[in-house]
Amino acid sequence: MIDPETFEPHEEIELDLLLEAIWRHYQFDFRGYSQGSLHRRLARAQQHFGCESLSELQHRILREPATFTSLMGYLTIQVSEMFRDPDYFRALREKVVPHLRTYPSIKVWIAGCANGEEFYSLAILFREEGLEDRTIFYCTDISPAALAQAEAGVYELERIPRFTQNHRRSGGRSSLSDYYTAAYGRAVFDKSLRARTVFAAHSLATDEVFSEVQLVSSRNVLIYFDRNLQDRALGLFGQSLVRGGFLGLGARETLRFSRYAGAFADFEEGEKIYRRNTVDLTEVADAA
Repeated sequence: MIDPETFEPHEEIELDLLLEAIWRHYQFDFRGYSQGSLHRRLARAQQHFGCESLSELQHRILREPATFTSLMGYLTIQVSEMFRDPDYFRALREKVVPHLRTYPSIKVWIAGCANGEEFYSLAILFREEGLEDRTIFYCTDISPAALAQAEAGVYELERIPRFTQNHRRSGGRSSLSDYYTAAYGRAVFDKSLRARTVFAAHSLATDEVFSEVQLVSSRNVLIYFDRNLQDRALGLFGQSLVRGGFLGLGARETLRFSRYAGAFADFEEGEKIYRRNTVDLTEVADAA
């Protein structure tokens, strides 16, 4: 069984072959993901599936589509909460929203939306700030299961007190209970919140830009990528954003070492919110 902290040379080869097999057979590309993170996730997957090696796991996923579907739950991290890092959402509300108000229509891309917690946070914030009717949200993720969960908008009721506390700390202008119905241990969020939302499968590793947007929020996604894939994703964000548009990253993420850093200016550095400047992306990348 693979040790998630120490890897033998043959395990590195097995990992490369497994990721190549997933790409060639299922067209999901994890080859640019952080090796350390993948090892930890696959160690848990091996235990779950009772596989003694990554080679055995590869054999199963190539012959058992249902096993691959389950494996996706290990390869894609779907851990989040509503209004996670409340100060980030307060900064959006107080500093970014006044700029977004100047646009007659607004498009927001939530890249790596996971199970939808960040989307509902932004949808509620935009409703409270009076921007909902002129905003379209694009929620994308590599995981079909996560997208289905996000579109359903159903969460365990035991998580709601934490969501409520975060919403209040983010500067919420209403009660979070205004936006969901509780029943049978679950909270179902109002379907009107997703009335102007597109849920779509999209891989930051292989897909291209699909729309011009004023805000990209992609938090705690880049930390699972290696440097090359981080640059690819940041290049997509830069291409998608209008000049003067905003990019929000996670607390442990940064543009500092990216080849596209010159295309952005710090806006709220403490909350990892950046603003797209007027520099041409190609020129920035070539100069890096």
